Amino acid sequence: MTIQQLLHYTIENKASDLHLVVDSPPMIRLDGSLVAVSGEAKLSETACELLINGVMNTDIKQMFMVNKEADFSFNLESGGRFRVNTYYQKNTMAASFRLIPEVIPSMELLSLPAVCKQIVNMKQGFVLVTGPTGHGKSTTLASIIEEINRSRPVHIITVEDPVEYVYSSAKAIVSQREMKSDTHSWDMALRSILREDPDVVLVGEMRDFETISQALTIAETGHLVLATLHTNSASQTVDRIIDVFPENQQAQARIQLSATLEVVVSQRLISKIDGGRVAAFEVMIATNAVRTAIRESRSHMIDNIIMTSAEYGMSTLEASLAELVRKNLITEKTAFGYALRPADLARFLKKY
Repeated sequence: MTIQQLLHYTIENKASDLHLVVDSPPMIRLDGSLVAVSGEAKLSETACELLINGVMNTDIKQMFMVNKEADFSFNLESGGRFRVNTYYQKNTMAASFRLIPEVIPSMELLSLPAVCKQIVNMKQGFVLVTGPTGHGKSTTLASIIEEINRSRPVHIITVEDPVEYVYSSAKAIVSQREMKSDTHSWDMALRSILREDPDVVLVGEMRDFETISQALTIAETGHLVLATLHTNSASQTVDRIIDVFPENQQAQARIQLSATLEVVVSQRLISKIDGGRVAAFEVMIATNAVRTAIRESRSHMIDNIIMTSAEYGMSTLEASLAELVRKNLITEKTAFGYALRPADLARFLKKY
């Protein structure tokens, strides 16, 4: 197959990803598992290079040769958008393609927790969607952003690498800035945002001290900031943010974070019994107890606060997993595979 045919195959089979690696056949990810593309042989070095070069323009090829990796987006002429990462492994070219759905799913379709509706109406604060790579963080944020776009007359600015979901301005206007083509660095883009009259800011990924500190500052100055982070839970998220600051700045960072943080949603995409995947969520809402725990360096208490604060809309991952088992969407074995605290999951399951 040509690269266009492989990408069409990915779309037609409703896969989330396509992988090209030498000495392996082209592989797609279906419902979380890798499956070989039907009828395709193992890729030779030449074949793999030819396929990958088919999606790179001259500028991207030059960047790839210098950096040994590149992030960019690719649009099929017949429809279909992919986030692409090209890289070297064992001195040969390889690539991962992530399919970006053309239609942004609604909150209802994604079964997002009720707090996401509240986020849509927030005027300021810091909102984080966390979880491992490939577990739907970008899609959850896109659904929230699209709901804001359709319901509020505001200026939304996104900074992404690369741009994933593409928004058409509705009630809002949406400015989407892509690394390298629209700005030279995360630091420069986030510094300039405050001069661009934003109401809502989406930071595609908080990668380091500069992006995290800039995002906190933007939230602190009265804007709604949404971002992703690769952490497994709310308490781990708080620790990760604080730990990127130098030790002499951590006390101030705790004060900033405790004042601005509004919601942390940590999610997993889990294989369903009848095929497809369903999301499980941990939800932390910044109540006074949560803010105090952050400010006083007691993030280890956050898990207990979440567990005892269901009336505020909070939920542990284990409670969400148990509910999916109760609805017969996932098996108990699968639920335990994702649980951070298996004893808590066992206790929830006993209630059923």
